[in-house]
Parts: sequence; structure tokens; C-alpha cells
Amino acid sequence: MLGKGNKLYSILNNKCPRCHEGEFFKNKASFNFTKITELHENCSHCKLKYMMEPSFFFGAMYVNYALAVALFVTIFIISKVLLGQDILTSFIAVIVISFLLTPFTLRLSRIIWINIFVSYKKEINEKKDSKIES
Repeated sequence: MLGKGNKLYSILNNKCPRCHEGEFFKNKASFNFTKITELHENCSHCKLKYMMEPSFFFGAMYVNYALAVALFVTIFIISKVLLGQDILTSFIAVIVISFLLTPFTLRLSRIIWINIFVSYKKEINEKKDSKIES
């Protein structure tokens, strides 16, 4: 289900959306806010240029907004309904957990955004494999 060729493979493994081989981010995972969203210029495998146009990842803000709203609602429901906390405690839980997960949602929104526009190309990997064999 999550093999190469599936967009979820690229998103969950932070791989290039076109070849699913090259790394998308320069750093694995970091809470250093200056390095959270550092990208490679191009894919090391297929040479896809990640910043396709100036300000390409501004659109990822919309994805991040959707992720944040889903996260807020989920945390609030868990806190208020399932754990029976009062409203103030529930809002504090939303704020604290959202702050802690901000690096994750920023990275996730960027990789989702580029996967909307770039599809997996199986032939890229086949060409690379045939060059290696010859």
C-alpha cells in the first residue's frame, strides 16, 4: 500500500515526489526553527528542482492552515469530550500541543504541497536502473 509510486510514500518518507529516491529536506527532523524547512535545491536522484518558481511554497500555508485546524479540533475534542477537561484546560492543551507540533506540520505541509503538483514517474527509476546494469 505504501510502496513507491504512491504519494503517501513520498509524504511519509520525505522523498522526492517524482522519483521517490532523493531526500526532500536537508535535515531529518529538527526543532531548530532556522533549519526546519531547509530543502535541497534539486533531487539528488532525478534532479527535480524543488522550488519550481519563486515563492512556490507560499501555497503550503493553505495546507498548513488545514492541518492546524484539523489538529486544533482533534485536540479539543479529545481534551473536552474524552478526557472531560474544562474549556480553559482544553484550550491550553490545544495551544501547547500545537506549538510542539509546529515543526512537524510545517514540514508536512511543504511535502504535501509539492506532491499535489508533481507525480511519480516510474520511467525515471527504470532509466537509472538500466544505466547501472549496462
